[in-house]
Amino acid sequence: MSSGHQVSIREHRIPTPGSGPYICAPGPDGALWFCESGTSRIGRMDAAGRFTEFVLPTPNATPIGIIAGADGRLWFCEKAANQVGAITPGGEITEYPLPSAGAGPDGIMAGPDGNIWFSETSIGRIGRITPAGEVTEFSEGLSPDCRPLSIVPRDGALWFSQAAGNKVGRIGMDGAISEIPIPTHDSQPRAMAPHPDGSIWFVETSGNALGRLDREGRITEHPVSVAEASLRGVCVGEDGTLWVTANAANMILRMSPEGAMMGAFPIPTAGSGARCIATMPDGRIFFTAYDAGAIGEVVWR
Repeated sequence: MSSGHQVSIREHRIPTPGSGPYICAPGPDGALWFCESGTSRIGRMDAAGRFTEFVLPTPNATPIGIIAGADGRLWFCEKAANQVGAITPGGEITEYPLPSAGAGPDGIMAGPDGNIWFSETSIGRIGRITPAGEVTEFSEGLSPDCRPLSIVPRDGALWFSQAAGNKVGRIGMDGAISEIPIPTHDSQPRAMAPHPDGSIWFVETSGNALGRLDREGRITEHPVSVAEASLRGVCVGEDGTLWVTANAANMILRMSPEGAMMGAFPIPTAGSGARCIATMPDGRIFFTAYDAGAIGEVVWR
């Protein structure tokens, strides 16, 4: 399938074996930062493809989500260690234990209030941590056992996927939570991405589709043409199109904002385990290849 662009996939191998890169995000220094969940490290790849890796103080912490905060640090979730961590661009790391045991922190996002918000997937709560490390947890209004995951901002609030709840949730800066059901049963929503048109897109891993939540709270679903793709990550390119990781199909997919498939591009390394995909400020698109221990790059211009 062709998109009208010359698209290729370039792979950048992470130096440490078994790194298990998971979520990636642009940093305040212009580099791509990512969690190495397999080796308890935070990784950094600069614009030239050079890697730096920072070992976490806590062994076997299983870092997952990462995001740049308003304080200039990168904030990340340590799922197994039950902590939220922060790292400066220079590599100074601070870890903050969570008050609830076994919270399973996973997705993470900078809030419009200057704080960091994160999903406590294992206990069905949304957490908030201040730059000073003060943690508050919210659960009122959340469906039991909903397994909140990805978090994105829109209109002064944060929106999050519920992998087991089959809903999209909204939490205000006051902690008030509301939920919107997804039409397809057991769609298993995961990664989310805000679009410049005001909508929010999310992958439906079991539904084999992309969902779109408009400003009025309506959800439309757009199936992908690759069977049993196991969609994991989604981001928005400079031109407003959606780029998606298809884990089981070992491909990167492209979809128009109207929901039409525009391309399916194989990843060179078989069984790469594509997870997160992110757009950099300069328009470059990178994704994590968990099983291949690599950072992939979508070259399409």
